[in-house]
Amino acid sequence: MIPIKDTIRSRSFPFVNLGLIALNVVIFLYELSLPSPALDRLVGVYGLVPAYVHLQNPISLGPIFTSMFLHGGWLHIISNMWVLFIFGDNVEDRLGHGRYFIFYLLSGLAAGLMQIFVSTGSLVPTIGASGAIAGVLGAYFSFFPAARVLALIPVFIIPWFIQVPAILFLGFWFISQLFSGVLSLGASDAGGIAWWAHVGGFIFGLIAARIFFSSKRTATWATDRYWPR
Repeated sequence: MIPIKDTIRSRSFPFVNLGLIALNVVIFLYELSLPSPALDRLVGVYGLVPAYVHLQNPISLGPIFTSMFLHGGWLHIISNMWVLFIFGDNVEDRLGHGRYFIFYLLSGLAAGLMQIFVSTGSLVPTIGASGAIAGVLGAYFSFFPAARVLALIPVFIIPWFIQVPAILFLGFWFISQLFSGVLSLGASDAGGIAWWAHVGGFIFGLIAARIFFSSKRTATWATDRYWPR
């Protein structure tokens, strides 16, 4: 299922979310400008290589954050930024701008640590914002379970649009990531999708969302309304 839009109206302008999207796009365009050898060096230095990270050395954790802003191709960045665009504005609205920015970075950190834990010793660089975005999805799952997501299901060449409760859409997504992660255990170190980063980010977002939530904003959210279903 491809998400098209959700049914929650944002009450504030999501400048942090849009800023994160813009930063990712600018860095990706810079990647495209590099010749192949230089791009490989960039990914090797700023991508997350689990074998190079030592938890006792905080400096080695730097690539966890820099890897969040690198992407491996057009489909990679478009899919990530589209999901962040749909779900991130509402989470930013609920948490507040500053809290959302910190929450996003910590979600990426949690996702990276989970990937390191599962693939300790791996020399394959991990890049992409999907771990941090998974944290945003976990927060959305926590805050807006009753929202609905308009999704596209391609049936051969015929587009089929359906509205799915967010709790089902995101719950199915998480289970699929967890299932794929379990299947990937013991697989050869040949690269691919960092399933466990998605799992770790989502779990962090689900738990930390309530910690980051400001109780002072509760009153303004007591009158939440959804779009017509």
